Amino acid sequence: MEESKIFHRAVLVQEVLEYLDPKPGGMYLDVTFGSGGHTRAILEKEPTCKVIAMDWDAVALESYGFPLQQEFPERLRLIWGNFALLYKILKKEKIDKVDGILADFGTSQVQIISRPGFSLHRDAALDMRMSPAHQLITAEKVLKDSSEEKLYQIFRQLGEERYSKRIARAIVQERQKKKIRTTKDLAKIVERVVPRAKREKIHPATRIFQALRIYVNKELGNISAFLPIAIKTINPGGRLVCISFHSLEDRLVKDFFKERADVGEIKLLTPKVVMGQEEEIRFNPSARSAKLRAAEVLDI
Repeated sequence: MEESKIFHRAVLVQEVLEYLDPKPGGMYLDVTFGSGGHTRAILEKEPTCKVIAMDWDAVALESYGFPLQQEFPERLRLIWGNFALLYKILKKEKIDKVDGILADFGTSQVQIISRPGFSLHRDAALDMRMSPAHQLITAEKVLKDSSEEKLYQIFRQLGEERYSKRIARAIVQERQKKKIRTTKDLAKIVERVVPRAKREKIHPATRIFQALRIYVNKELGNISAFLPIAIKTINPGGRLVCISFHSLEDRLVKDFFKERADVGEIKLLTPKVVMGQEEEIRFNPSARSAKLRAAEVLDI
């Protein structure tokens, strides 16, 4: 499928607008532009605000950012970069403060379908890098060089896979015979190991692919680096809105918000996590796993 024909529908758009609450003349930062659904919604919601849209996927900016910028030439600014390096990027771009930040930590359908190794249903090289220009380590190299114990830890901690030990052992045994190079190679190993009677509705290799993607892209570390800088970047009264799709990601956001609320830096706007409504989930299944948390920065 050509990337230009792939469509990704942004999740929790109405909830994002409610909690971000864009104001007239405000400046907002979308650090995970993707295919631009949230950025467009913000620009359309408040006709006088501006948005700075970031992504470390250069292809996403080229495919979806530039066309959207033509629609909103005076109000949309595009920046290529990883939100984990927010402080350095803002300093380089001479951006001091903004009135709100949105971060959607999910992987878009565009990336899953178009990036090598992201989808176990598409036979491709085990790459899994979100931004090859920024990263050297591929999923293939992780499988080739990691010890059995290391693989077990990756699968168990990042994929929460119950058969992590068996799968790690099978990978080590298989790589002694031949190289594990493609998504099909890896999926077949997992299929052989996971008992058919214990399988769920999802493919048995789903959590293994998820764990490798998180590890290769340092996704949890990126979030941990981003959150404290985001709070410092937002003007008092401004808001930080985060969307997670994985329990580990959501736990990072939840714990960070609680910690900063306890010391009076922020006010929690979502005492309980916000989930997608049934109507949205019906026409956008991706929203089923989405979890939104939001906080307002206080003047201290």
